[in-house]
Amino acid sequence: MTHPHRPRSAIGRMLERGSAYITHWSGSSWAFALALLTIVVWVVTGPFFGFSDTWQLVINTGTTVVTFLMVFLIQRAQNKESLAVQLKLNEIVAALEGASNRLIDIENLSEAELDVIHRHYHKLAEIAKHESDIRRSHSIEEARHRSRAGHKSRPRPAGAPPEAGAACEPPAGPRPPA
Repeated sequence: MTHPHRPRSAIGRMLERGSAYITHWSGSSWAFALALLTIVVWVVTGPFFGFSDTWQLVINTGTTVVTFLMVFLIQRAQNKESLAVQLKLNEIVAALEGASNRLIDIENLSEAELDVIHRHYHKLAEIAKHESDIRRSHSIEEARHRSRAGHKSRPRPAGAPPEAGAACEPPAGPRPPA
């Protein structure tokens, strides 16, 4: 099975390697030194060219082109870093006992679905402010059950039905395609 983001053609693989190299190099001290040297040379040559419009156009054009290309390189690096962080977080959520598996692959939900989950955790945080041991709760139902029962340090018994009316609970069914 091929990875959806992996370039399949030789040109795609070459562009990926090249952009990875340039992305890495452009964050180095040598790249900064080269950029600084370019500006210094430009400033020093100003009197020689009489600070002409052409002299100014050279630096403006050069910096515009570099900025334009760097936007794409930065976005590429950000996409890769974001994907790696999401995969690591998914692994942590999947591995933690008691963690909500609803959070796995959450970055692919719609903004409306993310808002529902945000409200869920906001309510949970409000309930947790009044708990004596906030580490034991991982759902609104458990927190409400313990709070109403007066057992702030015990979770809801296994198999007990969740409390009705948890309006901010994320949908449990399958997600719509992204």
